[in-house]
Amino acid sequence: MPSNDVRMLLHTAVPTAAVGVVAAVVSGVVAGGKGALGAAAGVVVVIVFMGVGLIVLERTARSLPHLFQGMGLLLYTTQVLALFVFVALFQDTTLFNPKAFAITLLVATLTWVAAQARAHMKAKILYVEPEKTGTSA
Repeated sequence: MPSNDVRMLLHTAVPTAAVGVVAAVVSGVVAGGKGALGAAAGVVVVIVFMGVGLIVLERTARSLPHLFQGMGLLLYTTQVLALFVFVALFQDTTLFNPKAFAITLLVATLTWVAAQARAHMKAKILYVEPEKTGTSA
């Protein structure tokens, strides 16, 4: 994985994980152990889904740059729908607190998107390939 991809992944996953820790502590205080477990599960789902999506999007940008914008829109729509499916599947679970799971899922997703936007704005990404010097045609 190229260093830009790792840097982008770190700049998005670390704030999301930090929000997940806060959410787990708050959920643990409010809803007990099952609340903390639900919050932890929610943040893990977001980091895995969004991380895989970011890796797919970066690889698409390199290999098929003309599909980048459409792929990004399709990917984010699919991710949000998949997260809704996760909330629906686990709404009646007894493994953890479903409210803590759903709220953490939402907050972690918003954190990921905001951190990704910030990381992308701060990144110095060339949008034009510079010509190689020293070669004659």
